[in-house]
Amino acid sequence: MIPGFDLTQFAQTAGPIAALVIVALIIFAENGLLIGFFFPGDSVLFTIGILVQGTNTFKLDFNIHFVVLVLFLAATLGSSVGYIIGRKIGPKLFKRPDSLLFRQENVIKAQEFYDKNGGKTIIIARFVPIVRTFVPLIAGIAKMEYKTFMLFNFIGGFLWTAGITYLGFFLGEVLRSLGVDVDLIILPVIAIIVTVSVAPALYQLLKTKKQRQLIWKTFKQQVKRLFTK
Repeated sequence: MIPGFDLTQFAQTAGPIAALVIVALIIFAENGLLIGFFFPGDSVLFTIGILVQGTNTFKLDFNIHFVVLVLFLAATLGSSVGYIIGRKIGPKLFKRPDSLLFRQENVIKAQEFYDKNGGKTIIIARFVPIVRTFVPLIAGIAKMEYKTFMLFNFIGGFLWTAGITYLGFFLGEVLRSLGVDVDLIILPVIAIIVTVSVAPALYQLLKTKKQRQLIWKTFKQQVKRLFTK
């Protein structure tokens, strides 16, 4: 899910509480902090659902409903922080130069997404990688009424966290009842989820030659800065 990070291995080494905390922090960051757009929230939710159900080698000793509640709170709080950032310093972001972890086009795409879909964007965006990070920010910039934002925030946060986490949990239950070794299929299933969730964003990002050239140019500039005093 994240290069160099294996959630199952981490949970086995650090323990279930640490695993749940790190997953909650990932979900929090992806739903509101600008640096969190690259986190794979969908696959993290699915994986922890599988681990709560248990594999042949490991099981997170938590009640699945408690896990969903924690992740729901992390997602809604993260989006709330994103909204506050948008209200406070949002306009300044449109003047901020691109960097390795920040691109103007992500903010602009989220703005277009918001303008097209209105309030329901807060719900829809939960299921769109990258966009879900920036839409709360745009809602804050647009000065969407906070009560209205929080209503959509709660609905979207619940549908996303509960839907994908329970999917992992119940799929694990079905596979175990069929005698399937979950350990053997968990990585391929997660790979499919990551591909399906990330593919639309990658297509939009790389569909034109101009965008591909811009990405490559920005990448080279960042690499050059890393090795230049």
